[in-house]
Amino acid sequence: MEKIKSCLLLMRPKQWIKNVFLFAPLVFSGQFLYVESFIIAVCAFLLFCVASSATYILNDYVDIENDRKHPVKSKSRPLASGDLSKTEALCLISTLYTILIASYFVMPDVILVILVYLGLNVAYTFHLKHQPVIDIFIIAFGFVLRVYAGSVAILVPLSSWMFITTLSLALYLAAIKRKQELMISGTNARSVLRYYNSELVDKYAEMSATCALLFYSLFVISDKPDLVLSIPFVIFGLYRYWFVVESKGGGESPTDALFSDVQLQAVILGWIVFCGYMLIY
Repeated sequence: MEKIKSCLLLMRPKQWIKNVFLFAPLVFSGQFLYVESFIIAVCAFLLFCVASSATYILNDYVDIENDRKHPVKSKSRPLASGDLSKTEALCLISTLYTILIASYFVMPDVILVILVYLGLNVAYTFHLKHQPVIDIFIIAFGFVLRVYAGSVAILVPLSSWMFITTLSLALYLAAIKRKQELMISGTNARSVLRYYNSELVDKYAEMSATCALLFYSLFVISDKPDLVLSIPFVIFGLYRYWFVVESKGGGESPTDALFSDVQLQAVILGWIVFCGYMLIY
């Protein structure tokens, strides 16, 4: 039982919430009203969960020594803490890759997008995470690929507004993540942090948050005017997330920040309900 628990922890199911970005095309295209499209999107979501877990395992496998020096990861990561062996991790990641290969014959277009995601993350794990600025963009582009996979799955074109808004929001989250890593562990957490400082990543975060809000507003005003009242939800969500980061130090993991703050959860739920209602009626 302990091994199963450690395997699940290694796969980081809490992080699967990031894959809900995949449902954006389903929602904004109105396809969520059709059962077939909804089921297809859910299947694509599950495949991305498998793929993201595979990348987390690979990253933990490669970063095991650095994680052992981290005040939190040394206790929370199964490989770093010694709860799982490297051999067991390799067996698990092989199983996940096998699932993805088999799924190619069911959803080939989605798997091709996932292959790009996996390729980028392999490059990130072994080299690109040591390259300043590029490392932030690779993290952000992973979210864009999630949205693109959602559009490919249900056969709708990816909106240019959705693309640039997602990219901007993801860059904001990635910049905040780097800032919190600097604040918590300094440059010891990862080698690329020696190129950054708090002032620089603050500027990155401010610019990205501004762009995300601007592009989302333009998208709503030009393409979905009925959703104009959703803009205050987005503004409050950005403000609240920044508050959680600054006052509670929760930005190193956006997922932990979300799960730890009721107001952040409420505003996201409110945004989803409002947009869903307006798109239906």
